[in-house]
Amino acid sequence: MSVKLQVALDLMNIKRAIRIAREAVKGGVDIIEAGTPLIKSEGIDAVRQLKREFPDKEVLADMKTMDVGGVEVEIAAKAGADIIVVMAAADDETLKEAIRSARNYDSQVMADMLGVSDPAQRTSEVCEIGVDYVGVHVGIDSQMRGEDPLQILSEVVKRSTVPVAVAGGITSKNAAEIVQHGAEIVVVGGAIIKASNVQKATESLRKALDEGVSVESEVSKKFGLDDIKEALSKVSTPNISDAMHRKPSMKGIHQLTAYDKKMIGKAFTVKTVDGDWAKPVEAIEEADSGDVIVIDSGGGETAVWGELASWSCKMKGISGIVIDGAVRDIDDIDRIDFPVFARHAASNAGDPKGYGGLEMDIVCGGQRVRNGDWIVGDASGVMVIPKEEAIMIANRALDVMEKENRIREEIKEGRTLSVVMELQKWEKVN
Repeated sequence: MSVKLQVALDLMNIKRAIRIAREAVKGGVDIIEAGTPLIKSEGIDAVRQLKREFPDKEVLADMKTMDVGGVEVEIAAKAGADIIVVMAAADDETLKEAIRSARNYDSQVMADMLGVSDPAQRTSEVCEIGVDYVGVHVGIDSQMRGEDPLQILSEVVKRSTVPVAVAGGITSKNAAEIVQHGAEIVVVGGAIIKASNVQKATESLRKALDEGVSVESEVSKKFGLDDIKEALSKVSTPNISDAMHRKPSMKGIHQLTAYDKKMIGKAFTVKTVDGDWAKPVEAIEEADSGDVIVIDSGGGETAVWGELASWSCKMKGISGIVIDGAVRDIDDIDRIDFPVFARHAASNAGDPKGYGGLEMDIVCGGQRVRNGDWIVGDASGVMVIPKEEAIMIANRALDVMEKENRIREEIKEGRTLSVVMELQKWEKVN
């Protein structure tokens, strides 16, 4: 039996979902999924519209049912769903009722292992109950932490007596490997719905599945802990802000040089007072190559940094400097291509008195910065990413960027942003 390709339409807008699904069908998709966000946003009519638009394709309703299984399956089946997703973590009776209801309407039930503590054991149980499919699912939020469905797939396949579907960060680059581990349905969301050319992306996935090869994907793989800098190099500070629920950048901190590359690195923190450049200069010796030195000098207008300090950083490989205070020698620093972000430019410097300290919690531009937090600076501002959330935020920022890439392509087709996003539909009702 050939492996089936399922597109997960995890969108909020049914019109966009149908437009994307049309291209995915041209590329070789077998199953069209009304994703949970789409069903919650547009209602069960999203399933009805997809089945009407694609009567020859299987339509899956990702209901994520946890209770009243019979009722929810009936609702989805009557709307045209061929397969309805019920959570494997639900009570056994919920699953049994869902299956009974599905049989009445010639539909099938998939048990989704998302959130199950022992997926292999639960697979044996739900197969005994009578589900038609088992779904191995690493959720989007877990993907942002770098989790991979391969971690549990093999054990589930060993226990399953029904076809196994797999979802979670799959692209044309790793799809063949998923099949090698036993998947019979490969579920792809972002690598299709965020692609600038949906049909081409789907064709690449189809080739990967049919020929067992790895094909380059436009959409990025999810990055792990060792890849944070690489991931952050691909995104902008606006992308990062959106990924952090619109968190603002450092207030009043601006790029003072014409350096046109992003500044990325772990924070090496410095506390000093206005005009005292002793600790900032000492930090150069203590910081590691690739770090960003972040200085809190209380917003003072007397320079604590200049050209010679910048040269020292340049030679050591420091990625850049951020100062809640003043910098001088801007013209000279600009010529050595060293990124400087600060509150003020000034001509006058102070004296090296030695107040303050290194590697301590500081406040810069109104943002708390701890030693080791990640700093990203570009023409739009400077963002602080807590070190324990860095991989998740980096992956979320990539997701934001890729979604914007898809919207940009739709705008290039001649539709305005307000039309693409259906803004009037989503305006808050007072």
